[in-house]
Amino acid sequence: MPLSPGLVGDLQRILGPEGLVLSHEGRLVYECDMHTFYKGAPDAVALPSTTAEVVAIVRLCREARVPIVPRGSGTGLIGGAMAPSGGVMVGLNRMNRILEVDLPNRCATVQPGLINLSLTKAVEARGWFFAPDPSSQMVSSIGGNVSTNAGGPHCLKYGITSNHVLGLELVTGRGELVTLGGKVADHPGYDLTGVAVGSEGTFGLVTAITVRLVHVAQAVKTILASFADLEDASEAVSAIIAAGIVPAALEMLDELMIRAINEGTGAGYPKDAAAVLLIELDGPAEEVEAQGERAARICWERGALEVRVAQDAAERALLWKGRKEAAGAVGRLAPTYLLQDAVVPRSKLPAIMRELGAIGARHGVQIANVFHAGDGNLHPLILYDDRNPDELERAKAANEELLHACIAMGGTVTGEHGVGLDKAKNLPLQYGDADLNFMYRLRGVFDPQRLMNPKKLLPAHPACGEGWRPPRPRLPEGAWI
Repeated sequence: MPLSPGLVGDLQRILGPEGLVLSHEGRLVYECDMHTFYKGAPDAVALPSTTAEVVAIVRLCREARVPIVPRGSGTGLIGGAMAPSGGVMVGLNRMNRILEVDLPNRCATVQPGLINLSLTKAVEARGWFFAPDPSSQMVSSIGGNVSTNAGGPHCLKYGITSNHVLGLELVTGRGELVTLGGKVADHPGYDLTGVAVGSEGTFGLVTAITVRLVHVAQAVKTILASFADLEDASEAVSAIIAAGIVPAALEMLDELMIRAINEGTGAGYPKDAAAVLLIELDGPAEEVEAQGERAARICWERGALEVRVAQDAAERALLWKGRKEAAGAVGRLAPTYLLQDAVVPRSKLPAIMRELGAIGARHGVQIANVFHAGDGNLHPLILYDDRNPDELERAKAANEELLHACIAMGGTVTGEHGVGLDKAKNLPLQYGDADLNFMYRLRGVFDPQRLMNPKKLLPAHPACGEGWRPPRPRLPEGAWI
């Protein structure tokens, strides 16, 4: 349903002539995120520059009962930043400033539209960095990272986004501006900051974020180890962690992905390998040297074909260039892919890799793999040609079977991309009715009209409705309550 002229006029008065996108062509730019399978153009796109404008937008939309969809850089992979029900999309890209850098307290406060890598670039000359590093960090916004609780290759040692967010300024679905957390680590009461991180815009719009900054390590060592067998590489991963070594990053790539990366980026990964491990250690120089030797020895003991240590910063950057650009390089193998990010316990890596091969064979699709092996966060890319409807259906079937397999092995449906529209239907695989209903009621505390990012995160499920009640317990015959 088109927006009312009154609402459009009010939004234009708040935002000015350049702050509201209404044309059909302009709105189409915002119809999907990087998961182009899901599309839905908003009725208008609001581009605020201040927190006051965000508050005013939410209050107007709430009064008119119009859906609100937050959007950062649009680099998400879950259909989270598109408008399945129309409404007003709020693009936060113009709110992209660093508000404060507070090195004595090891933190910074930024606006949600700031690009992830920009924060590190702003403080690296002083010896600091922002640790969460999704592969899209050159273009993804910190607000979007907060929304999905993004991770990245270095989350093995440093943790995901939630481990680095100290506080948030949030405009709730009620139109209230609230401050959650802050610079002090310990706050009395409920951890509302932790609740809000990863809520995918269903609670409200984040307008400022206070994040931890981490001091640059004294030494860094990057090791590339190649293997003739995926299972040998998986065993090496488990052995490295079992030895008490916690690398900053521990990534694995399979043969298909190695070929695509070499052709697309010139990273120079070994061409004859079935799997490659990218191991990065950082910390005190002597510790890094000792751990590097130990990790290399473990790789040799697990049948490595080659173990190579980057000799300088340029070689290290080239090795990481291949990993960071992996998803784009896959375009050399197929025109389209479904990218998953399910998780299994680290010990299940050999089993899930065997199962992935079997799933691909059963459905007649190729699956290229690149993943955060250190914490079991898979990133299989299921390749297909979208010009062939049969291939798409086979890819979707393989995708669903993969998620079921991960859950059966004690894993989860998502590690860092979030749920969005793409995986909402899969949450009942992981959660019971009471769990889903609790999430539904919690969402209503922040957004009672449920206008914030509708149809995302929670499934269309009986437990996610106002009329749901938990089932009465089955009692032994003759019992009473």
